Amino acid sequence: MKANVYDEPRGAEVPRQRELQEPTTRKAAGPRKTGSTGWLLPVGLLLLSAIPLASGAFRLVGLAGGPELLPANARFAASPLPVVLHIVSVTIFAILGAFQFSTGFRRRRPGWHRAAGRLVVACGLMVGLSGLWLTLFYSHPDGSQPLLYALRILFCSAMVVSIVLGFVAILRRDLNRHRAWMTRGYAIGLGAGTQVLTLSVGDVILGPPTELSRALLMGAAWVINLAVAEWVIRKRAAPPARTTSKRPLYRGGASFSGEYV
Repeated sequence: MKANVYDEPRGAEVPRQRELQEPTTRKAAGPRKTGSTGWLLPVGLLLLSAIPLASGAFRLVGLAGGPELLPANARFAASPLPVVLHIVSVTIFAILGAFQFSTGFRRRRPGWHRAAGRLVVACGLMVGLSGLWLTLFYSHPDGSQPLLYALRILFCSAMVVSIVLGFVAILRRDLNRHRAWMTRGYAIGLGAGTQVLTLSVGDVILGPPTELSRALLMGAAWVINLAVAEWVIRKRAAPPARTTSKRPLYRGGASFSGEYV
């Protein structure tokens, strides 16, 4: 006579059920990643902007009547207000904006994120608009490259447009578009930090830069920043890989595997 699966002792079913369920439970309750690595991005962004921010602080000291820590610039001394607004706004924008990219900090302090975000938007607009003012209305040194003039107008305008679109997106509660446009705007605003690197590398490889090579190296910094920003945006928007887990189903004490997606 064939053995009946329903005759299996009930007590033996419980350990068997636990044994089959145990791998799935362990996988779901795996160790969570800590938020310690969430600070790496803000710190990296602050380091990237450190040299331009320090140069801006030195320029403010000179304009305030202190010691000239940087070579004097007659254009800035003749009309210091746009330069001061540009330096102050870019400093706030770079520092506060860096912490907006910390996911853990954003989740723990949503109120701070919103308040700081409003200030970041205001300062970002000031950075772009003052950059346009300095480009359009300040006199240019003899022999300055028209290409650099055009690049500054292009990227300052793109920064203003990106921040406006990011602000409009958050008013519409479109978080994905808000993050994408603010990431682009911040990447353009940090162009001066990357320009320190591109100009240094160009000086080592090509020697002292000409006006044309300097314009190209500075333009390359903006392009690099935007390329990295687009990579981050697309990576963040990519849907997570779907995994198929097998869970045991039980019918009258007999077991079989069924797939759930």
